Amino acid sequence: MFFTGDPTLRRRVDMGGRSSKESDRTVLLEQAKADRKRRLAFRQETSAAIKIQKFFRGRMAVELERSRIREQFLHKFGDHCQKADRNCFNVDSEFLPQLLLFFSVRNSGDIAILTDGCRLLLQLVHSGGDLVSIFSGTDYSIKRSVVETRVKKLVGTCMKTIYHNRDGLQNQLLMPSGMPTTILLDTVAALINSDHPWTCKVIGHLLQHKVFFLMRGIILSSMHNMKQPATNRVSMSSLENVLTLITSHTSGHSCSSDTNIKLGFPFQILSIPFLWHHLSFYKEIFLVQGLAKYYVHQLALYFPNHASILPNDVSHGFPGYACILGNIVEVVVAVFSDQTCSILTAMEFVLVVTFLLEAIPILKSAAGAGHFDDEISMDEKTIESLDTDLERLIKDGMDSHLFQLLVNALFKDTSLIHQSYEVAPSDEEVDAVGAVCSLLHVAFITLPSERIMTGLAYGTDLVLVLWNFIKYCQDNQSWPAFRHLTAYIPDDAPSWLLSLAAFCPVYKYMLTIMDNEEFYEQERPLSLRNVRLLVILLKQVLWQLLWVITANNSPQKVGVDNSVSKKLSVDTIRTRAHAVISELLNQLLDWNNRRSFTSTSDFHSPDASSDVFVAQALTENSRASELLKQAPFLVPFTSRVKIFTAQLAASKNQTGAYPLPRNRFRIRRNRIFEDAFRQLSVLSTEELRGSIRVSFFNEFGVEEAGIDGGGIFKDFMENITQSAFDVQYGLFKETNDHLLYPNPGSGVIHEQHLQYFDFLGSLLGKAMYEGILVDIPFATFFLSKLRQKHNFLNDLPSLDPELYRHLLFLKHYLGDVAELELYFVIVNNEYGEQKEEELLPGGKDIRVTKENVITYIHLIANHRLNYQIRHQSSHFLRGFQQLIDKEWIEMFSEHEIQILISGSLESLDMDDLGSYEKFLLGVSEEIPKICYWLFSRSSSWI
Repeated sequence: MFFTGDPTLRRRVDMGGRSSKESDRTVLLEQAKADRKRRLAFRQETSAAIKIQKFFRGRMAVELERSRIREQFLHKFGDHCQKADRNCFNVDSEFLPQLLLFFSVRNSGDIAILTDGCRLLLQLVHSGGDLVSIFSGTDYSIKRSVVETRVKKLVGTCMKTIYHNRDGLQNQLLMPSGMPTTILLDTVAALINSDHPWTCKVIGHLLQHKVFFLMRGIILSSMHNMKQPATNRVSMSSLENVLTLITSHTSGHSCSSDTNIKLGFPFQILSIPFLWHHLSFYKEIFLVQGLAKYYVHQLALYFPNHASILPNDVSHGFPGYACILGNIVEVVVAVFSDQTCSILTAMEFVLVVTFLLEAIPILKSAAGAGHFDDEISMDEKTIESLDTDLERLIKDGMDSHLFQLLVNALFKDTSLIHQSYEVAPSDEEVDAVGAVCSLLHVAFITLPSERIMTGLAYGTDLVLVLWNFIKYCQDNQSWPAFRHLTAYIPDDAPSWLLSLAAFCPVYKYMLTIMDNEEFYEQERPLSLRNVRLLVILLKQVLWQLLWVITANNSPQKVGVDNSVSKKLSVDTIRTRAHAVISELLNQLLDWNNRRSFTSTSDFHSPDASSDVFVAQALTENSRASELLKQAPFLVPFTSRVKIFTAQLAASKNQTGAYPLPRNRFRIRRNRIFEDAFRQLSVLSTEELRGSIRVSFFNEFGVEEAGIDGGGIFKDFMENITQSAFDVQYGLFKETNDHLLYPNPGSGVIHEQHLQYFDFLGSLLGKAMYEGILVDIPFATFFLSKLRQKHNFLNDLPSLDPELYRHLLFLKHYLGDVAELELYFVIVNNEYGEQKEEELLPGGKDIRVTKENVITYIHLIANHRLNYQIRHQSSHFLRGFQQLIDKEWIEMFSEHEIQILISGSLESLDMDDLGSYEKFLLGVSEEIPKICYWLFSRSSSWI
């Protein structure tokens, strides 16, 4: 026996503990698995090949059979159906079965044959033939099933043929009925006429086979220019005729009950941009036959749960929901001009419009955007903007008249118009209030409010209705939920807050266009007693929103999720509500300052007068400081002056931390304004806030004796203000009450008049900054410019009482205003120079009528109170804000600013303030305490 092999080789050992046999087994299993996969793939490939070949052979067989049948058809009936006659459409004829069997929408020859066959059918009808007898002979009941099947297939084939060849037929689709190019559409119209026994079955068949989807494509193809209406049309097109027959039938029958709602008329057709521009004749049918009410009812049922099923947008800038809204608002005025519209119909229109309006981006114009647009961060950059013409269509359609009609339709029979609070509002009235408030809340956010307010204020009883609803609920401490509107309004949306968010802007607008007689004497629309109750209610609500609720919920910016609109969310309603409540209370405070109807303390919150609140208000971004910015009138005047004085002291300390060169200026008493302007107008803000030393020189150039320890500078301020604000200097004028305002013609007298106003603003700011009282009585409408506030009609009596009386006469004129031959122009007369200016673009050609007289009145008031002095006011404000921050001065009303300027006690409520001298002493004692607390918390200010 001998050993074979290499004794130097070591035995191989698997470190995993597996034997070589086990390793071989694993490899074998993997190979078997791979083989099975290959065999399975081969079988699948073979099966697929067999199916493809089978399908191909089947298609080839079908095509061969179609070709054979086509040849038979052409041989029997002719290339152009010239051998066909009346009997060809009978159930016993092979004409239609063969034609529908071999027909292909891609074969131009087949389309020509179908067209010739349809032409023959129409000729038979026009010659007096009855379609029922043409298709069934003498006994329709026996052959009904066959006839219905053939008519369904023929109609469906015609619609599919038009759809598939729509691009080549686009120039013919809107041709009038009866033209050779519209034979297929005319055939469909003839076959679905309501006179036939098969109409319901055939239209049901069309609906199940996406007829509105097909018609959407056909209509879009017919629009050569989407924005331009079709021209040179004197009668209804065949396409409109077919659409009329289908929609008229479906609105009165149940044949569409099983149709997919995504393929229905509201979503497929109403989402076409500028629909009525191209289907103008159908628009008339849509209105006359009540189709608008029916399909808006359908939208009300589907929205908002099925909003995601809208068809794809036509193109960028034309989202489906915006197109539906544009088409609806074009017809809604005509619908509600009919006094027979029910409250339910009005409710459905309001809800649908609300939902669609909520989905579109904000359409604010530059002039119509308010400060709320900054608070609610609707990030329009992330929302695709609408096409400019579509946006204009929506804004023009949703005008004052539309809102007036909708509101009056909802509240035409309501008991809320009457000032009676004993009977609870019905469920229908509660739902009407909820629907209107939701619509207005969304509309005020989305649309320029000036376009819709006049109709709401003057053409409806909305303010009275909402106030009676709010008053009843407040008295009974019970705010009903809008239960029937849960699909549209979030469950957690507070009904009381939504009501106030709609009420406040409308009543605020009424106050801007109301005259003193209406408010104080006639007490319209609310009695003074109710206005006092309103002030107290709004004050309590605003305090809750800004102080109590904010304490539990940290304030957040309201954003918009692109997929889910947030305009009706609780956060947005709350943000909007506190903004409009604050604006209305500000407006009511202005009315109370002109002529008191309630105590000033009714505007104050007792909790805002404590020293703790004052201390917190001096901390940046605290609750108290935010409340002071948004609703300063809630804080008593004494507390606000303490805060203002502390802010001035903090600013002075901050300026003192950075040594500035002490400025000393040489002033000639007989040239005080010119010397001061030349030397002080070049100072920076920091230098103006620092110490200024003045030396007076007499007319001989000799310096007057004295050391300026503050008294000389005070004397300088008093003298220069008397000189510069003297009406003889030409920069200012005075009212009949000897109150000052900028001279609109100052530029005629002084070439540098705007620089002068800039300088005078900084002088007044310096006086206020140093606590120097100057005897300058400003007109209230000019002081409002220091708060960057707009003036309205009720401010006009202080400027021009005669013009105010004339405008009131015009406002209440009972005759035809157009007969007065007034136009939207105004004539300015400055120093003998007359100049005519238009109040609107093209105003010289716009006559004042009953419909636009309110606009005219307020444009006149705006021109005199705001426009004429806009440049002077803006420059004065710029100089003033060099020393007095915007946030500081906005804490005070115009009357309070006058007190800070001159210390006048005129119009001051002594019960609230005590004597002004005593108040100043109290403030001076409190300043060290406030400043110590302030600097201990904000060392960075020192």
